[in-house]
Amino acid sequence: MIKLKIISVGKTKESWLEEAINEYLKRLKPYASIEFLWAKNDSQLIDWTSKENSVLCLDPLGMLFDSSEFSHVIHQKIQEGGARLAFVIGGAEGLPSQLRDQYTLLSLSPMTYTHQITRLVLIEQIYRAFEIAKGTKYHK
Repeated sequence: MIKLKIISVGKTKESWLEEAINEYLKRLKPYASIEFLWAKNDSQLIDWTSKENSVLCLDPLGMLFDSSEFSHVIHQKIQEGGARLAFVIGGAEGLPSQLRDQYTLLSLSPMTYTHQITRLVLIEQIYRAFEIAKGTKYHK
């Protein structure tokens, strides 16, 4: 079973966001298990990230992909990581420079999102990536 982690500073506070994220978690159950880790600060974010084998950090200056390319990239990283992959989302100030310098950077958009909205966009794109790999009609 593929195991994904989403490591981020802060928790999801809005109930409507939590409901939307939970919907995609249900949809992802046949493909992967997803664990959320809520860091209290950048130091904890760095510490937790350093323990992961395969990491993609979300940053507005990272590489931009369309959904098909994103699917290919994350499946490649999952394979390299032994069916494990961690996504890292920074807090209000973005990623700590140590993470930005050390790991592959991925951008969901050149626009700025709150870390809470980023979680929802990311989880939907992860679901879409699995549907693309499976060849379903979800990605149209």
